[in-house]
Amino acid sequence: MKSGTIGLYVHIPFCLRKCLYCDFPSYAQKGHLMDEYLKALKVEADQVKCKIAGRRIKTIFLGGGTPTLYHEKELVQLLDYFKQSYLICDEAEITTEANPETLNPQKLKVLREAGINRISIGMQAGQDKHLKTLGRIHSVVDVERGVDWARRAGFGNINLDLMFGLPNQSVDEWIESLDKAVKMGVEHISAYALILEEGTPLYELVDQGDLQSPPEDMEREMYHTGVHFLKSQGYNHYEISNFAKPGKECKHNLLYWQNNEYIGLGSGAHSYLHGNRWSNYANICKYIDRISKYGNGIEQSEEISLPTQRFETVMMGLRLNSGVSKEMFKERFGHGLEYYYGDIIENLKEKGMLIEADTSIYLTTKGMDLQNSVLLHFME
Repeated sequence: MKSGTIGLYVHIPFCLRKCLYCDFPSYAQKGHLMDEYLKALKVEADQVKCKIAGRRIKTIFLGGGTPTLYHEKELVQLLDYFKQSYLICDEAEITTEANPETLNPQKLKVLREAGINRISIGMQAGQDKHLKTLGRIHSVVDVERGVDWARRAGFGNINLDLMFGLPNQSVDEWIESLDKAVKMGVEHISAYALILEEGTPLYELVDQGDLQSPPEDMEREMYHTGVHFLKSQGYNHYEISNFAKPGKECKHNLLYWQNNEYIGLGSGAHSYLHGNRWSNYANICKYIDRISKYGNGIEQSEEISLPTQRFETVMMGLRLNSGVSKEMFKERFGHGLEYYYGDIIENLKEKGMLIEADTSIYLTTKGMDLQNSVLLHFME
């Protein structure tokens, strides 16, 4: 990749309480490690400087966990450290994730003034009963209040995360959730299907029959009805699970979907650079210990072969409604899509799963529903 820009992801693993569905590397009741963790982040930030010398950071994403569990002054100091350490584009998109229970007007005002220009708030559902089922500790009113505070603080780019396919959730309740999000006037909505991960408390509740997940055809109905509703409200459906007002697409996530390069800092964070991918220890104590001893928290590292890079570029690009850019693919790999995948593309076009335009290939509605099957063709 020849691009002079790169993305920076910073993982903040702390939560007030672990949600019942969550299998991310995030932890509750670890507040005593928060100060030491910030110090480790700065050491790691210093350590990766040489790897991205001369590169400009186009996006910064503070994810979690709950970054806003930290005091606003601590987050501002961390952001200032990155500004001193790296070349950051003047127009960089800087996002923080947040949960409603950690927000207040003062915190949001300080964060906005510090240069954070996008906020992603975990709403998840539009009914308090479903929030309780998920183990969330906020209410719908808390979300509405948080969005209002963010707007008053000067945020002009607000995302809400929602989930469908929840236990005992109806299609009407899903549309009601989306309608509430739309009425808050947010610029971006992420709408993901709940995936029950083995080992989580919610998985156990469903597995034991205490809760019931919607059947697959009902979940598909939720998805398609939701897509239609959000489109009717002026949101561009630019990625399988993401919707934005024009010009408000998430630039950081687009880096992933276009299989571009990024650096990840923090426990459990992943990086992708110069054809290599590495990940840090997810355990906070182990991460801090490795940083103190070696200056990095790397647990695993691998070189990604060119065939795998090509496949991953197609795999991620087909998540986008705009699809895989022919020009970008050829510039990156030396030959066009047809050189590597010509017969596969023709086959998928005949099956009604793929459309080939002058500038890209992209999935049909049928192809989106059967995406895993489509990708199997490209793996052959």
